[in-house]
Amino acid sequence: MTLADISSNLLYVAFVAYLIATFVFGGAVRGNKEGSFKSEGRWGNIAFIITIIGFLSHLGYFFTRWGATGHAPLSNMFEFTTAFGMTLVGGFIVIYLLYRTPVLGMVVLPIALLIIAFASMFPSEVSPLIPALQTNWLAIHVSTVVIAEGILAISAGAGLIYLLKVVDMTKKSNQRFWLEAMMYSLVVVMGFVVANSYFTLTGYEAEFTYIDKDDNESSITYNMPPLVGMNEYTALTDDAMEPLFQTPPIINAGKVTTILWSLIFGTALYWSIRLIARKRIAAIFKPYVKNVNLQLMDEINYRAVIIGFPLFTLGALIFAMIWAQIAWSRFWGWDPKEVWALVTWLFYAAYLHLRLGKGWQGEKSAWLAVGGFAIIMFNLVAVNLIIAGLHSYA
Repeated sequence: MTLADISSNLLYVAFVAYLIATFVFGGAVRGNKEGSFKSEGRWGNIAFIITIIGFLSHLGYFFTRWGATGHAPLSNMFEFTTAFGMTLVGGFIVIYLLYRTPVLGMVVLPIALLIIAFASMFPSEVSPLIPALQTNWLAIHVSTVVIAEGILAISAGAGLIYLLKVVDMTKKSNQRFWLEAMMYSLVVVMGFVVANSYFTLTGYEAEFTYIDKDDNESSITYNMPPLVGMNEYTALTDDAMEPLFQTPPIINAGKVTTILWSLIFGTALYWSIRLIARKRIAAIFKPYVKNVNLQLMDEINYRAVIIGFPLFTLGALIFAMIWAQIAWSRFWGWDPKEVWALVTWLFYAAYLHLRLGKGWQGEKSAWLAVGGFAIIMFNLVAVNLIIAGLHSYA
């Protein structure tokens, strides 16, 4: 068995452990009907031990893959996203040791599971690095960013729990709409996994040629029926579906098609859950957060940001600019990835200003934390998959 095989098996073990821990955390919280945190302790500790086992397996995956590839496994979407899930769980472990909050595990671990499932949809084969990535700055820059984003995601988890408790799901309001919209977006990620798995199992493939942004003829292979076509496309596969419209050369139509199919499958899944439960998804989780200490969630939210923000500044801006100068002979350009890194930084800077300067605590702070995570996910999904740029190798 090769190191790559061992690495894949360890990631699978981690996924299963996180899944089991999620249910145990949920049972610990749901079974606490008296509001006694002692009643959560025993099962919460069992779930935490299972989480530790999963995290150690996840670390084992990371380092065995490092050994198999010969470089830090952070060079593509599969590697970065699995590392993101790992740092998210690692951040939760630290928070749990400090605060002993099973409800946070019940929310954070499913998000980590979705992130790992999302990663599994990308090619996981071990391949050599392109020249631009053959530098120690890969590990320095990207590892700092992924650790920072994992910690900032903890802030969003605490914020989401806060909102699940305080937002009244029985009354029509903007808060209810946006909270349910967040739950819908998580289901859409599940839709991506379902759509990708379905079309992979059916063996769908269609090849097209198109004219790229440099006016050269290129080819693209769709693994889902092409809803969107590339610039001046021509089908090479017989009986291939005719795209509904075409995109400008800067947009990757194959990735847009993937996102559209994810929306279709995710929306179908969302309404299926709604019909079965006969209530909004956010309302399903209401019984699990009835005993939540709101002040504690607000504190976790804030502490995660004050730790994650400096790390993000160091990794996404300072280290990134140093590497950009080495690779492209300039500290800053307006590449889409750079722009959205700056947008993310400005958002969390605004969060700290509003919290410390304007007193935005509690519900307002929770909304900001969740909004920051939405920006991180937009950067991970939309910017990486749709918009072409110097970081398109990711």
